[in-house]
Amino acid sequence: MTQQYWIGEFYVDLSRNQITVEEEIKTLAPKALSVLTVLAKHQGQVLSQDMLLDHVWPDTIVSPNTLQRCIAQLRKALGDDGKEQHIIKTHAKKGYSLECEVRWQAQSQSTTPEQHTESIQPKPRHTPGPAQIRSRSQFGFALFAAAFFIVGLAASVLFEPSSSAQLTISEFRPLTATDNREVAGIYSPDGEYIVFHRYSTEVCRNNIWAKRIDTQQEFRLTDNLDINGQHQFSPDGKTLAFVQTSNCIQPLTQKLCYHLMTLDFDKALQSPQTPTRVLECKNSQIREPQWLDSDHIALLQKNHERWKLIRYSLQDNTSTLLYEVSDGDIISYDYSRKDGLLAVVRLGEGSHYYLDMLKPDGEQVSSHRIHYPNTIARFKSIYPNFSPYENQLAFSTGRQLYTLTYQGQVNPVTLPVDEPMGSPVFHPSDSRMLVIKGQYDSDIYAMPLHQATQAQARQILERSNREESNALFQPGGELLAFNSARSGQMQIWLSDGQVPRQLSNFPMDTSLYETHWSADGTQLLANTDKTLVRLNLDGSQHTVPLDYPVVQLFHWDSRNQTALSLIRVNGILTFAELNLNTADVRILKDRDVTWALKTADGSLVYTDHMDRFWRSGPVEDQLIEPLLTQGSERLFTAFGNTLYGINEDAQLWSYDLHSGDFEIITTVADDIIRISAVNDAQILLIKQLTSRKEVVELLLAD
Repeated sequence: MTQQYWIGEFYVDLSRNQITVEEEIKTLAPKALSVLTVLAKHQGQVLSQDMLLDHVWPDTIVSPNTLQRCIAQLRKALGDDGKEQHIIKTHAKKGYSLECEVRWQAQSQSTTPEQHTESIQPKPRHTPGPAQIRSRSQFGFALFAAAFFIVGLAASVLFEPSSSAQLTISEFRPLTATDNREVAGIYSPDGEYIVFHRYSTEVCRNNIWAKRIDTQQEFRLTDNLDINGQHQFSPDGKTLAFVQTSNCIQPLTQKLCYHLMTLDFDKALQSPQTPTRVLECKNSQIREPQWLDSDHIALLQKNHERWKLIRYSLQDNTSTLLYEVSDGDIISYDYSRKDGLLAVVRLGEGSHYYLDMLKPDGEQVSSHRIHYPNTIARFKSIYPNFSPYENQLAFSTGRQLYTLTYQGQVNPVTLPVDEPMGSPVFHPSDSRMLVIKGQYDSDIYAMPLHQATQAQARQILERSNREESNALFQPGGELLAFNSARSGQMQIWLSDGQVPRQLSNFPMDTSLYETHWSADGTQLLANTDKTLVRLNLDGSQHTVPLDYPVVQLFHWDSRNQTALSLIRVNGILTFAELNLNTADVRILKDRDVTWALKTADGSLVYTDHMDRFWRSGPVEDQLIEPLLTQGSERLFTAFGNTLYGINEDAQLWSYDLHSGDFEIITTVADDIIRISAVNDAQILLIKQLTSRKEVVELLLAD
């Protein structure tokens, strides 16, 4: 199918999900452009709603509102007045037509309906019958399945691995829609409120907010900005529990301290409150609190190498072990008070994922390997949520929603949405669900290496309204490689300073992490979904066969075909050197490593979990003392044998490993989130513009 065409003066590029006019680029949802393309292929013809719905959303039940939203988005992008309707015309009770001239990229003349017509005969709209709907409450949560089994008297519904479960969405509405990032949405136990995080301009800090659903009134619950983690309600709905993170005043074994906090919900609705600290962890990490009952909270705790599931008593201030694994690691878990079950996802034997179902006292009920379909990458992690479906969990991979049976079977659920959505949480009535929708927006900035000032860090090398990151200079060349979501999916792009082009074509829902150039500038090595992929400059690619998930790709020595990486071996994060030809693994360090690289002379430099810099030595590693306070989450890079980084005070610094010279170069803006690359003339920085996320509610049809 032709990927580019003109509608009047508007240039439509389907490969990038963009409409361009007079150098103004607008990015649209793929489904909206699919609607436009169908209309363009039938220019001048009236197409009914059913025709468009059947063609753009085949075998999927969606409401007409979905199509109407697409039409509204298209009219806005095309500058079309909904009243005048010069481009897209509405024909009452008949459908829509495209009234503007269409020119296809491969043709010099306008198209005619006869030249570009696909047969899209009207299909009867599929109406689900009683056997296809399974209601678990008076609100009628509808789940469509292509096939099902009835097992004994329980009559539990299990999906065939090849079937696609379908949710009927009656309404799609944002519950939060400010310019701030809003995430971690949950319902109160009575279903009257949603509670969520709202971030400030400071990237990591947030307040906890509540919103009453019927009146839309908002309440700020916490009195100060902090680094607050996921929150959960107590069974009676009166108390919130969450983990708060802060810098340890006197760090001994870790830089950050973790605090279990509680908040009186009723009081916080009256005025913002200071949370109460009930537990402090200075030598271990804790996350994901879940109330088991009014006194006990389940937590994931990590002391050294592995996570374990513990139960903490508020009354006794004691903890007991619920569950741990000796060969692997716990990834995440969820708890259902209604079913009295814990669902634990763990990484186990053979780097496969397993689902363990437990009773609240830790007794194992079942354990099954999770069978991933081809649409999910082998090493992609699952974060389970209990759902209204009988004996099934739900999870998101970013754009796609799936169900997970207690027996480890994964099945897709089709939702009529185009933007990335995650973190599904269901309403107590089972009639609706919350998801988090939105995008990050970050750009690539260049700063002169010599005589740099904060004011000079304003040359934008790559700009779109989506995320741009991981910019790298081509060795011995003029190209810039970078990761970008401008096409709707994070891909690797190349720029010669004029027109950028998309290099990779990774499947939808691919998570793209680190990328590195080969020494001769002819290839790139990318970490996608914890798997390494080599890419040539013509776009061809080859997956490197490895037995372990690659959590981080630090450095690529293309001459020797080795890669410094953080991998999971038997569930434990391990700093290792991978041989990309033989798949052999050489363990380098038994300590936590957060970033690493090799300099021009082959020196291995890395930072640990305390942000201390180390240089590998022949007998023992040496602490780089001049950099003792210079580490931060903004990482570091190298050019030649000189290190460059940004500290927690936003100061850009350099350190020569040979001479020992240390220099503060300048102070960068607070919204510079990392240093990306350096050459002999410039430093590349990643600047975060917005982090637009919002809580969205999907109402499910009766």
